[in-house]
Amino acid sequence: MDKMVSIITPCFNGEKFVSRYLESILNQTYKNIEMIFVNDGSADKTESIAKSYISKFKEKGMKFKYIYQENGGQASALNKGLEIFEGDYLTWPDSDDVLTIDSIEKKMLFLEKNKEYGLVRTDAAIVIENNLDKIQGRFAKNNANKLKEDLFLDLITENRVWFAPGCYMVRAKSFLDVNPSRTIYESRAGQNWQMLLPITYKYKCGFIDETLYLYVIRENSHSHRKIDYRKMLERCDDHQDILVNTIENMDIQKDEKMRYLNIIKEKYIRKKLYIASEFKDHKLADKQYSILKNNNIANVNDFIQCLSCKNTILNIAIKGFIKIKRCLT
Repeated sequence: MDKMVSIITPCFNGEKFVSRYLESILNQTYKNIEMIFVNDGSADKTESIAKSYISKFKEKGMKFKYIYQENGGQASALNKGLEIFEGDYLTWPDSDDVLTIDSIEKKMLFLEKNKEYGLVRTDAAIVIENNLDKIQGRFAKNNANKLKEDLFLDLITENRVWFAPGCYMVRAKSFLDVNPSRTIYESRAGQNWQMLLPITYKYKCGFIDETLYLYVIRENSHSHRKIDYRKMLERCDDHQDILVNTIENMDIQKDEKMRYLNIIKEKYIRKKLYIASEFKDHKLADKQYSILKNNNIANVNDFIQCLSCKNTILNIAIKGFIKIKRCLT
């Protein structure tokens, strides 16, 4: 098998975990790998650790390309790798996660055997960094949409999809078909929508019902850090910005594009309503609900959320109902 798999991984201040990640790449059963490691302006020992793997990869017949850039965020760092990757397949795992030993081989073989798919995804185990052997959960377990092949709208609305990047592998030919510029929209708030939306709009996604990735929860990680109320609202704005710019830059008919942009707009109006309700910001909750109501898109849940913002007893009852519903589903 002579197909090459490119792996692009940005990393910022990863001295505590980057060896664990690179070891998981080094130990892959499939060796025709191009590892592109982008140091996103780290101020710790990330550089020396990463460079120590150049010779180790060479001994195994695997390519290792090291790039340094001033800190610009994961999307910016990913662009550095997209400019130069040469593989037939592409994946972009996070540097604090771990790939199972056969993760690359199984995804690559799936795409080799199933030419109708432009990409494939797998299940992942959710683990805590101080105990990788204890599985806290799995993304695909009890997920009714795990076999769904058209992910585009679900990715926009975050409907039963998972974004752990190491779960995904794309066919390079398909990826470059929808992204010939080899560039994604740069934002410090993330990179996965930019990578996945263009290719899932045009191509089907396959699924391997196996746990081939460990999604590691770190207390201080960018995605799991506890954030305050204002930061939650800012994150909504950042995510909306990513989605809008990604859709705007895609080759989609004007009417259809407007439909998706309206879905995005509605999503974040509602999301801010729910956040405002949780934090008892009556003014913002009223404002967001009024926008939904004036556009004839408000529903019963929106009304209850707005009302619960002003009623502590109702708010407690709603939270209890949500917990029960989660347990049942």
